[in-house]
Amino acid sequence: MKLKMKNINKIYWVCLCLITLSACHKAELAIISAPVRLVSNGITSDTLKGAVRGTMLAGKTYYFKTDITVNEGDTLQMQEGVKLIAIGDGKTYQTAPEIIMHGTFISLGTKEKPNYITVQNADTYHTEALAQNYTDVFKGWWGGIVCWPDPSSKNPAPGGDLIIKWTHLELAGGPASGNETGVYASGDPRYIIYFGNITKKFILEDSWVFGAKDDAIRVSGGKISIMRNTFELCGQLGGEFFNMKSGTVGDLAYNFFIGAATNALKASDAGSSGTQTNVAMYNNTMVNCGFRQTKSGRGGSINFEKAARGMVYNNLIANCRFGLRLTSDADLTNIKYNNQYFYGSTQKIVDLFQAADGVSTFQSADIHSTTPKENDPTFYGYDLTAFDYTANPGPMTVSVQTPAAVLVGTSNFRLKAGSKGVNAGNVNFSPIASVTATGDYGTTITLPGKDIGAYQSDGTGNQH
Repeated sequence: MKLKMKNINKIYWVCLCLITLSACHKAELAIISAPVRLVSNGITSDTLKGAVRGTMLAGKTYYFKTDITVNEGDTLQMQEGVKLIAIGDGKTYQTAPEIIMHGTFISLGTKEKPNYITVQNADTYHTEALAQNYTDVFKGWWGGIVCWPDPSSKNPAPGGDLIIKWTHLELAGGPASGNETGVYASGDPRYIIYFGNITKKFILEDSWVFGAKDDAIRVSGGKISIMRNTFELCGQLGGEFFNMKSGTVGDLAYNFFIGAATNALKASDAGSSGTQTNVAMYNNTMVNCGFRQTKSGRGGSINFEKAARGMVYNNLIANCRFGLRLTSDADLTNIKYNNQYFYGSTQKIVDLFQAADGVSTFQSADIHSTTPKENDPTFYGYDLTAFDYTANPGPMTVSVQTPAAVLVGTSNFRLKAGSKGVNAGNVNFSPIASVTATGDYGTTITLPGKDIGAYQSDGTGNQH
């Protein structure tokens, strides 16, 4: 009997321990730790050159004076608060260094600690621009970032991703060498970003793009998600803020554009990649675009041409030289558009809300007028009548344009409560969402908004 009691006691203590361990295990499962972002190959030298890979460490400043290359399969990453400074003078391709990206590039700035990819004394160029001296803005001090497959690659899907968040991208455009076959001809001004990896993803979120000599960004194939960015003063005599060629698929939404030489957004299927250009442009705001383009009939806001397809909804187009332009050779059957808000301070701008050489027409939910200065969207802090477009209808040189016509400065482009753009948006469509990844290295797609333009009355949309 004594032996049996011992066995019972043992069983009791074993059961008690198992119950306790089970409870502890359940408690552990209920505690979910934030993932640790691993640092791969932290870069400790402040100078980059040749073939590079690894991580630029938070808060540090790095420099490059000659071209740097990220090879296929490698990754170059910037943690938050990093400055990457190009040292160049823009006179030749040798003295305008570029970042050659055959692999993956990631810049993860934050709202509190944004990253910079820029040049020395960049603040000076912003200041000079405010003083209406734009000479240095268009010198093309460095060569930009060129993302394209290594020509010698045997990989059936070569190239890498480009992921940029909360990052300032500035002042590129130096002359090309011509070595990037199919990208630039010798002497061409280079873009701040060229992306041509058709099977890869290009994410640009919550960032600032300033001071390109020609196109700010050109995409020749790729899955894109371009969300909540600010574009200012790009293109000296021509060039788009965002120019898309064959094989570009995805979304551009909640971006703010001011002072483009030509269009804010252009989509074309030129290039014969085998994948049709298909982009959704929604809830963007564009102001004072198109006035520096010298070629007749070009330059304005949104342009679809050469078999491109997509959607165009909820865009605010204010004082752009031309409004919506859909050419007869675009894939008109597969372009859906409505709910645009057009404003013009002169009769000439009003008369070209629909571009004269295009075939688009006003749609049922568009806001437009035949009278200048009617339907003012009522921005919180910006006067659309400040620049005299009657005296200066374009084309014009940048020296004629006041800083307020091409720069955000201290202006506020949110809509006042009584604006006709509030509750005038279409929310009954879905983004293309070609980029499906989420998280630190994925995209955050803001869905179509009930208010027209990049800024929503509920605080969503563009966060700048």
